[in-house]
Amino acid sequence: MTVSGSSPRGGREKMSEKHITRTSLSEMRRTKSRTDWERLRREGDYGGAPEFEVDWTKAKLVEPLPKKLISLRIDKDVLEFFRAQGKGYQTRINAVLRAYKEAQERSD
Repeated sequence: MTVSGSSPRGGREKMSEKHITRTSLSEMRRTKSRTDWERLRREGDYGGAPEFEVDWTKAKLVEPLPKKLISLRIDKDVLEFFRAQGKGYQTRINAVLRAYKEAQERSD
């Protein structure tokens, strides 16, 4: 099974199921970070990654596809569920609807 993801720039990427870890929100909140924040603060440059020059003359502006503004009635508990997950809840609702749409298209 392949799952599609949406990048911040509106592109579509294919993700292999073996690279996806499913975790509930409550599990995520209990998970301790494995990042060594003290080492990063000491080093200051986040591991000494080499600096590089960017050739901005070849850069292209890629704008995300526009979204359609609509009015949608959603059950209160459903809206509260998505809002409780924090910023970006409308994007998550869109992702759920997109996944449903794509599943329906595959089954046709």
